Amino acid sequence: MKILVTGCAGFIGSNLVHSLLKQGYKVHGIDNFSTGSAKNLQPFINHPHFKCFTIDLLNLQHCKDAMLDEPNIVFHLAANADIRHGLEHPTKDIEQYIIATSNVLEAMRVNDVKRIVFTSTGSVYGDNAPTPTPENAPFPIQTSLYATSKIAAEGLISSYCTGFGFSAVVFRLVSVLGKGYTHGHVIDFYRQLRRHPEYLRVLGDGRQCKSYMDVEDCIQGILLAIAVSYAGRFEIFNLGTDETFTVRQSVDTITSALMLDPDIDYLGGDCGWAGDNTHIQLDCTAIRTEGWAPRFSIKEGIFRTLNYLQQVESTPRE
Repeated sequence: MKILVTGCAGFIGSNLVHSLLKQGYKVHGIDNFSTGSAKNLQPFINHPHFKCFTIDLLNLQHCKDAMLDEPNIVFHLAANADIRHGLEHPTKDIEQYIIATSNVLEAMRVNDVKRIVFTSTGSVYGDNAPTPTPENAPFPIQTSLYATSKIAAEGLISSYCTGFGFSAVVFRLVSVLGKGYTHGHVIDFYRQLRRHPEYLRVLGDGRQCKSYMDVEDCIQGILLAIAVSYAGRFEIFNLGTDETFTVRQSVDTITSALMLDPDIDYLGGDCGWAGDNTHIQLDCTAIRTEGWAPRFSIKEGIFRTLNYLQQVESTPRE
C-alpha cells in the first residue's frame, strides 16, 4: 500500500511516518518546512520506502503533482502549529486549513485518489459543550480561528465524500504530548524553569481543565483508519484520554519531576489567551469500540515529554 502524508516533518506527522514505515508501507511525505523540522525526518530519511518532497499545499499544481503516484490513502496532517497567536495573523489558519485542504482534495479528485484521513481538533466543540463531549455534540459559537478553520476543512472533506465518492476518517484530537513535541504548555513551562528555576509565570488562573494524550497513543488511534473499511463514508472519531488535568496539576507534575519548588505567578483570567478553551474532555467511546485504548496516563505523557526535552537539550549540536 502506498501512503501520502502531508505535514510529514511535523510533530505528529513524523511519528506517523515512522510507524507506517515500520509496518512495511511505502510512504511519500510532503512538507513546506515552515513549522516542521528536517531533524524529525532523520530516523528514516534514508529508508528505502520513504521519499520526502518540499511542497507548499497552497500551490494547487504542486498538490496535483504530489498525487501522480496515486497513493491508496492520504493522511492530511499539515497544520499551522501557532495556535496561541492566531489572532495576530488571521489569514494563516484560513490558508493552512481551508485553502490547503481544498487543494489536497482537488488534487486527489484529479488523480482518482479516494481515501483521506484528517486530523482535526477537540477545540471545535467550543467552551459550552457537555463533557465528556460526543462526536454528535452541536457546535457552539467558535472561540478561535484555528477551530473555525478546522471545521471548515471537515466540511470540505464531507462534501467531497458526498459529491465525488470519497471516503474519509476525521480524528478530533485532544492536545498531544511526547517525542517530537514542539509547542504547548509543557515546553513553555520547561523552558521558563530552565531559564529561571525560582519562579514560573502561568497564563490564566490555572483552573483550565483539559485532556492530553501521548503521541504514541495518538498514532495507534490514527492507524486504525487503514485497517477499518470506511468506503463511501464520512466518519468522525474523538481521540483522547478519558482523564483530564488542570493547569495547576500540570505545574505540580512538572515542577516535581524537575525537583524544583518555584514561586508560581498565575496571571489571572479564566483562559490562557483569547480563543483558548477552558475545558476539553472528549467522549471516546466510538474509537474504543474499534479496539483502541490509550496506554499512557496524562502524568506519564508529561514525564515522557520532559524526558524527551531533556534528551534534546543534552544532545550535542552538529
